[in-house]
Amino acid sequence: MSGRFRGFALLLALALVLGACGDDDGGATTTSGVTTTSGGTTTSAATTTSGAEPETEVELVLAHSYQEGQPQVACGANVIKEVAEAANVGLTIEIFGASSLGGDADRIQSVISGDIDIDIQGASALAGVYGPIGTADGAFVFDDSDHVYRFFTGEASDDLKDGFFAATGVRILGAWNTGARQFTANVPIRSPEDLQGLKMRFPPSPQFLMNAAAMGASPVEVAYEELYLALQQGTVDGQENPIVNIKAISLFEVQDYISMSSHQLSTNVVVVNGATWDSLSPAQQAAMLEAVDAAMIQEPQCAAEAEEATLAEWRANGTIEIIDDVDRDAFRALAEPYLREHFTPEQVVVLDAIRSVAD
Repeated sequence: MSGRFRGFALLLALALVLGACGDDDGGATTTSGVTTTSGGTTTSAATTTSGAEPETEVELVLAHSYQEGQPQVACGANVIKEVAEAANVGLTIEIFGASSLGGDADRIQSVISGDIDIDIQGASALAGVYGPIGTADGAFVFDDSDHVYRFFTGEASDDLKDGFFAATGVRILGAWNTGARQFTANVPIRSPEDLQGLKMRFPPSPQFLMNAAAMGASPVEVAYEELYLALQQGTVDGQENPIVNIKAISLFEVQDYISMSSHQLSTNVVVVNGATWDSLSPAQQAAMLEAVDAAMIQEPQCAAEAEEATLAEWRANGTIEIIDDVDRDAFRALAEPYLREHFTPEQVVVLDAIRSVAD
């Protein structure tokens, strides 16, 4: 199916959904003017008064894989929509979450073709179309949320953004950290030695599997959707995920310990089709940048608050035993030289750029 046809089909589906919901404020519906479509973008030139300059309205499709209630949605995607639309520059954003427009690999291809305007994905998933960006998901690459923000809003990330655009035609608007990844298992994990003999689930991604090797783990690839059952049946002994994800699929029911290793920050990258971006007016581009910046600030705060509340609940109820005395320095001492040795030269350049803005 051609990109043009997929774009038309997506727009038709959007029109039907909006019509069914009784939405009379859709940006593509006007009493007079010309409506054109390009990929997932709808623009309308609507005449408000006789002789006045037409006001351009643009409807953008934003997709992601996250569930309602997760910080990536409540304080990420939804914030982008709210801030951009509140700027009153003719932007309307329709959000399609929970992988309803396809998995990560399919969605980034749709962004490249223009069938989806904006997407939110992990850096390691985006490495499928541009390898160097996977560096952002390396173990101990970022120190904290502020470090992520400084990098993606500063000049240090310019070469990465330019390289990504040159390879894909897709622009990076920003990124945030949605929580540090922690180990869970039925035994405490305090040092790299404790990983020996354990079958640890890692996401089926080259960067995550490299992280496992860097920390001395024996990785088993299991999809996130299959993780609970794999732990319940003993296919794997443990896993690693941010606390918000561990709670979201109730992994505490099949794991006895959570070890606070904080070995990797999970990044969510906001990307936009290049042609879509170029079609926006300067005021609309400014509104989008402001909206993404707001999400880059709010999402990590929401994730941190959710983590604190969850940990307090687990400590009070004894839901899962929390191991605080993890030797993070020992894991870092293994990971840093391993990654430098096994990264491509392009990834090492990105790593150096990230570390250049560390505190």
